Amino acid sequence: MRIAPELIEKHNQSRQAALDADYAALAQYLRRHHIDIESLTASAAGFGVAIPSWGVGTGGTRFARFPGVGEPRHVFDKLDDCGVIQQLTQATPAVSLHIPWDDEDPAALREKASGLGLGFDAMNSNTFQDQAEQVRSYKFGSLSHTDAATREQAIEHNIRCIEIGKTLGSQALTVWVGDGSNFPGQAHMGQQFDRYLDAIKQVYAALPDDWQLFTEHKMYEPAFYSTVVQDWGSSYLIATELGPKASCLVDLGHHAPNVNIEMIVSRLARFGKLGGFHFNDSKYGDDDLDSGAIDPYRLFLVFNELVDITQQQGDSFQPAYMLDQSHNVTDPIESLIYSAIEVQRAYVQALLVDRVALAGYQADNDALMATDTLKRAFRTNVDPILQRARLQCGGAVDPIVAFRESEYRKQVSTERPAVTSAGGGIV
Repeated sequence: MRIAPELIEKHNQSRQAALDADYAALAQYLRRHHIDIESLTASAAGFGVAIPSWGVGTGGTRFARFPGVGEPRHVFDKLDDCGVIQQLTQATPAVSLHIPWDDEDPAALREKASGLGLGFDAMNSNTFQDQAEQVRSYKFGSLSHTDAATREQAIEHNIRCIEIGKTLGSQALTVWVGDGSNFPGQAHMGQQFDRYLDAIKQVYAALPDDWQLFTEHKMYEPAFYSTVVQDWGSSYLIATELGPKASCLVDLGHHAPNVNIEMIVSRLARFGKLGGFHFNDSKYGDDDLDSGAIDPYRLFLVFNELVDITQQQGDSFQPAYMLDQSHNVTDPIESLIYSAIEVQRAYVQALLVDRVALAGYQADNDALMATDTLKRAFRTNVDPILQRARLQCGGAVDPIVAFRESEYRKQVSTERPAVTSAGGGIV
């Protein structure tokens, strides 16, 4: 732990009385609607979303990157930062690593994470960027490249990610590629997709029996004309072609404007191919903004579907949840704290939906009352539930305030050299 427990305890004590009063008032309100607040608090305490290791660094755009103070130098610094987020929120128990960015001794990584109370979520392979030591370039593709040797290099990298993940205790591999084309006619779309399928099948064959492969789609960037895995339909086709250990990962930013993401969630779950999520928010495109920063109602509607699916399918439905954001003008730790809380909030709000009443309104085609049923759950202030859950688990009542009170960023800035590079590129 990099933040003294005494500081968190003092922080919580100063807010205990106000929290108790707010919690009691909310409990009374919920009782009138036949909802048990203690059950909701237990559900909130049991909820977790994974932190992306790259998320604790400062991101950038195609034009520039402005380094932050006390940025992590390597994956062990990243784990320290992730440990602080978990310490304060008690809602981020796992870290998702990116290879080769986080390529270090797996035994050392596991020991470090264990000491911070962290586990490891899905592994992420990088074949959208050239590394200093690689022989062949991914400028014109990786798993779908016209050159067989380049495809083989990308296949071997993904298989190596699986081997590292097995040592870490991970049980999933997320595969996203930037393959595609920037100009009409640049690539034969059918042959390109066939090459991708042939390559990803070889990666799939290397999966252990208890692993999952998540295929992630992205509409554009860096391929601006066509992308090999462009939409959820392409992702579904790939997952279906591969087999039962493959499913689709839905990133909230990887859709055309105004696409109904919650309906995509419903469709993929209906056919058993909804594997997990990358949570973020967007205004125009793949913005990778903090979760809930732009459209918290959409986030709620996604969780409304997820809660409904869970009630239908039970324990067999266990999608992976992870944040995936780029922080350009905020402190990355604070943004990840904010996002973890917002995702947890949407989950608890979705638990408040009166599903019996909703089903009745839907059966009667009562559109107004059906949508009002959702709105009433969404409008409920569940802050006291989230705060009580954190308090019970040893976190901070107000994590961002506690983080600032700790002066953690100032502390690590003395240990981590200032970064002067301001080069472009999203990380």
